[in-house]
Formats: sequence, C-alpha cells, structure tokens
Amino acid sequence: MNSAELFRALEKREVPNLLFLYGEEGFLIEKCWRAILDILLPPADRDFNFDLFSAREARAADILDQARTFPIFAAHRLILVKDAQHFSAEALEAFLPYLREPVPETVLVLVADKIDGRRKFFQDFKKFGELVEFKKLYDNQIPGFIREQARSARYSLTEEALALFCRRVGNDLQEIQGELTKLFSYLGERKLADVDDVRAIVSDTRIDSVFALNDALGGRRHGEAQHLLGRILDDGSPPLMVLTMIVRHFRQLWKCRESQEQGIGERDLPKVLGIAPFFIKGLIEQSRSFSSSRYRELFDFFLETDLALKSSGAHPNALLGTLVTEITRNGGQ
Repeated sequence: MNSAELFRALEKREVPNLLFLYGEEGFLIEKCWRAILDILLPPADRDFNFDLFSAREARAADILDQARTFPIFAAHRLILVKDAQHFSAEALEAFLPYLREPVPETVLVLVADKIDGRRKFFQDFKKFGELVEFKKLYDNQIPGFIREQARSARYSLTEEALALFCRRVGNDLQEIQGELTKLFSYLGERKLADVDDVRAIVSDTRIDSVFALNDALGGRRHGEAQHLLGRILDDGSPPLMVLTMIVRHFRQLWKCRESQEQGIGERDLPKVLGIAPFFIKGLIEQSRSFSSSRYRELFDFFLETDLALKSSGAHPNALLGTLVTEITRNGGQ
C-alpha cells in the first residue's frame, strides 16, 4: 500500500490494524494519523482509548501492554508511537509476536523518519500490516496537492492564481497549508480565488523574487535582471542560495531544449522536467534563447562563480552581477 492508497482507504473509513508510516513528508504523515484518530475515536472517547508514546522514552513492553488492553466503552483503541527510528533492534524484535497476533480492537500506528527495510521486523511488518512511505512531493505534484486541499475546504483557484500561489509559497506543505488557510479566510463566502486575492494575502517572498530574476535571465533582459538581483541581495538573501536557484532554472532550460531536440512534445515535457504544466510555455520560449554549446559555457561559468563565492575575500554582489551580465550579454547564442 502506498500513501495515496492509504488516504483513499481512510476516505472509506477503512483503517488497517497495523500501520508503520515513514518518510520525509512529515506533514502528510501527521495528516494521516490525525485522520485515523478522527475516524476511530470521537473526542469523548480519547482519554481512555488513545495512547501516545515516543520511542525515545517508552519501552516496547509498556507499549505492547497498552496495545493488548481492550478499549473502554469504545469500539477501538489507538496506539500511536512517534520517533520509531530510535527503537533498538532488540526493542523492534519485542514487537514481532504482537504482529503475528494483534488485538482486533487495537490499531497500532508507528511513525518514523526512515527505516532499514533489511531488518526482520520490517519484513514481517509487510506480511502482517501496512508499511507506508511518505515521499517528498515533486514540484509538479504541488499544484495537484493545492487543488485537493482547496477542494476539501470547498474552494478553488483560477489557473493564474494557482501558478502565482505556487511561485510565492514554494513546496513546503506546512507553509502551503498555512497560506491556504489565510487565503480561504480572506475569501469568506466567495469560493473562487483569483490572482488579486493571492497577491493580497500570500507574501511576496524571496523565492518569488528569485523566480522573477530567473524569468529575466531566461529572457536575457539585462537591466531588469540586475535590478532584481540588487533587490534580492539587499533583502538579505544568501548569495549561494541565489546561485543555486539560477543553476536549477538553467538546468531545466537545458533539459527542455535537449528534450525538444529529441522529439519530445510539449504535452509530455512537464512530466520529463518534473514541473507543473502551466510553467512549460515560458520554459520552452526561454530554452530557445541559448544554444547547447552556450549552455555548456554557462555551466562552466556557474562552477567558477560557485568556487569564487566560497573563497575568502570574494565580493558576492560583484560576482553575481558579473554572472548576470554573462548570461544576458548579446551574442550569447
């Protein structure tokens, strides 16, 4: 079972008795176990039937004692164990008999950042329960996540508003949820958010400014790019972070150019590049501004700039200003 299948099961109010949730995307993991709590136990039943442990402190024996305790005036008992990556091999072994004979009324949920799938515990868990990984969402999955969150709250965004929201918020799901909450509160009875709504509520972050810088660089608009660079650095953005974002953008442009030369159509490019479809037209247009040989030259220059920024005595503003000039100069085909 993967995370999407688990969420679909929870929508049907189907909860496996043994669950191990792990991975980088802590926001979705928490959303999952909170959904399980809501399904199994109304607030009035939680004092006696919901037990929360941390593997940093709790003993496996104490957790198992609670798991084997029947619920009190309720149909289920929920045992949630956080930080399970801190269990020793011996502690994990102690759970094996319970995995083979779990209490039907108890739902045991363990949560960890990562696992070692080679261990017998995890091999057995896959046989008797559900081992579910929550991976970080790719950039091209973020718009779908935002749409789904909006749909759940009975709101929606225009395509233009969604594109702006993605640029301004980035891909941190916790931040996305917080900004959506503010946006929906601002909308009130209105159910459709447009660009002006997003501009009014979602902060014009440094990420958005770097996005504008990359757009100017890809369009080879020298004056605009220098102005944006100065504003970004004046706002306190780390020069290496700015360089990293520029390199990432030009890596996408180069890959876009090469993919088109290989005959990949516009419809398939978002999947190949790992980006949202509404960004593709701009990338295609910018990618054609530089030849393959020019991309190679620029990446050599990116490496030189990176090394210079990391050396003592280098002036970041001057180095990045020179980089902007190099990218946007005439005759750079």
